Amino acid sequence: MTDGEVTYGSYLCIDELLDLQNPRSEPAHPDELLFIVVHQASELWFKCILHELDGLVDAFQDYDSGEVLWRVQRINALMRIVSAQLSSLETLPPQHFAQFRTYLGTSSGSQSMQFRAIEVAAGLRDEDFIKMIRDQGPLPPSVEHALSRPPLQDLFVRLLEHDGTTLEALYLGPGPRMLFFVAEALIEFEQQFAEWRFKHVQLVERVIGPRTSGTGGTLGSRFLMSTIEQKFFPRLWAGRAAFFGKTASPSKRV
Repeated sequence: MTDGEVTYGSYLCIDELLDLQNPRSEPAHPDELLFIVVHQASELWFKCILHELDGLVDAFQDYDSGEVLWRVQRINALMRIVSAQLSSLETLPPQHFAQFRTYLGTSSGSQSMQFRAIEVAAGLRDEDFIKMIRDQGPLPPSVEHALSRPPLQDLFVRLLEHDGTTLEALYLGPGPRMLFFVAEALIEFEQQFAEWRFKHVQLVERVIGPRTSGTGGTLGSRFLMSTIEQKFFPRLWAGRAAFFGKTASPSKRV
């Protein structure tokens, strides 16, 4: 190997990456490494998702429905990974977590600004939600950037208008077409997000109990449970409800 040659280790900065896991418990609890790695890995996947959301917004603004579908499908694949890795923390016994929990200080998953940026990019922008983020300090660049771009539901509606169709026509029209599959992919994204929230609730209740306060003074699983019903795409869900509210023939299919 010559000096300066790019290797697997140098390209991926493996030495630096593996030096970022620093348990705070003394002596270091053997389960704290797993806890750190899962959360650090989540942040890396959040970074990828935000990158893909940027590409998705660009595709929407270019009215490229094919790339929109591809981008959403990739985001859904990433969300499945983020959700699946939580299962590794199900092996963390409550008594083990209790032994290093006090070393977490005021840290809480609710402080993940990349996660908040994903929610904002997807469409959560009501005043109370944004105030909750601001209460934690100045908005980080990732959230500011997400706020500067249109929410996904608005972009999808614009894509429908550009195509000369309506949300209702996706379900009442002659049959599936490209934008129907885009709508389905967006619904899947919402479902993947809700599944992650639900699995997080179940994990928290399994490790610290359903009524125990979370780290950083949060409400723990009670707060997480309250977020499950949040919707990124209420108009898409309403479109489905409208379809079944029509007096269409029972044999009519999409």
